[in-house]
Amino acid sequence: MKTDELIAIDTHTHAEVSCWNPFDNYGEEYDRAADKYFGSNRRPTIEETIAHYREKKIGLVMFTVDSESQLGRRRIPNEEIADAAKKNADMMIAFASIDPHKGKMGAREARRLIEEHGVKGFKFHPTVQGFMPYDRMAWPIYEVIAEYKLPAIFHSGHSGIGSGMRCGGGLRLQNSNPMLLEDVAIAFPDIQIVIAHPSWPWQDEALSLALHKPNVWIDLSGWSPKYFPPQLVQYANTLLKDRMLFGSDYPLITPERWMADFDDAGFKDKVKPLILKENAKRLLGLS
Repeated sequence: MKTDELIAIDTHTHAEVSCWNPFDNYGEEYDRAADKYFGSNRRPTIEETIAHYREKKIGLVMFTVDSESQLGRRRIPNEEIADAAKKNADMMIAFASIDPHKGKMGAREARRLIEEHGVKGFKFHPTVQGFMPYDRMAWPIYEVIAEYKLPAIFHSGHSGIGSGMRCGGGLRLQNSNPMLLEDVAIAFPDIQIVIAHPSWPWQDEALSLALHKPNVWIDLSGWSPKYFPPQLVQYANTLLKDRMLFGSDYPLITPERWMADFDDAGFKDKVKPLILKENAKRLLGLS
């Protein structure tokens, strides 16, 4: 990644549409509920997303969410995202997502994706994937991630996926309490754990965990910065300024909208470059 040519690095973007696999409309009611919750049905292709970021001179980390066991939907291939990252290596990095229910087969896939496809990290969504982060079921995958000293992003807090559906679509918000990551942070100190999003309604738990465990980071995706809780801004400006990351949650929020709101959200001028790019460079091994 040519970081000197980028104004920022967005550590949290989603692949929404596969151009390798046919569209899988199974469980499409989750999409419709999410459209209503987020007020947006924008789902660009991987290539369209890359073109948008290239125009804005912003680097990006992209991933899908493998929730095949819980939702029964065919995932976007990790290899498709990795292939796009190889073709756009000057401004893009691929993370992979593997359903933790795949256990040792998932661990084999993780190793193959790292060694053969250049994947640089992993994404987990405990609510949508239907697991507790500390469940030993996920340990084989974590062990591979730790062996290669790669980062792992975990969704935290409320989930727009399932919101408003009967029984919330059967998805459990409790799985995404950030404090459930503590056992993982202790057992795998070589994994840099990224707590994704302002962790409402558990923001203070996320801050406490990051303050206590030096391998825990927080990405600021999924919300406009003008809605951030004051304690999140406070710690981003002080004790956690070196472990806060810019993330948009694109296509839910565009990076330019996030950055415009970020300018007026109370972040110190000396802290802004850390959040926008410098911290991500350290996390991703780019500096």
